[in-house]
Amino acid sequence: MKIDLIKQTGGHFIPCTDNDMEMLTKLKNGEHYSFEVKQLRKYKLHKKYFSLISCAWDCLNENEQDFFINKELFRKTVEIAAGHCERIYSLKQQDFVNISKSVSFASMDNTAFQTLYENVKNVIFDYVLKGKISEEDFIENLLNY
Repeated sequence: MKIDLIKQTGGHFIPCTDNDMEMLTKLKNGEHYSFEVKQLRKYKLHKKYFSLISCAWDCLNENEQDFFINKELFRKTVEIAAGHCERIYSLKQQDFVNISKSVSFASMDNTAFQTLYENVKNVIFDYVLKGKISEEDFIENLLNY
């Protein structure tokens, strides 16, 4: 079991996500547990990235959203366009296809994740939202996420 925590003032730790909270509540009181401490990617950067994706998704009209099917597949599409992918062979299509790599805390450090953020932002402005909204207006909207 892996649980990501954020250290608070006073030495207390809180779960990073609802899933981490759920896993933490499964631990029995009074039992002895050992935790390995490893500094992960900055949580604020992670939130900033998913706010970027949500804001871009919300700028799409209904037909465009239907094209991507859902926000998660939209995210993976822009990640692949940004080069955050690997090629695998599809037995069904009998050809190589690109699949999005993981963006989990454990899979990327802050530097790699910041690069991904910038590359995805460029894809969003150069392809997805080109001519729909100015970068300045988008950044202003992004502050509300």
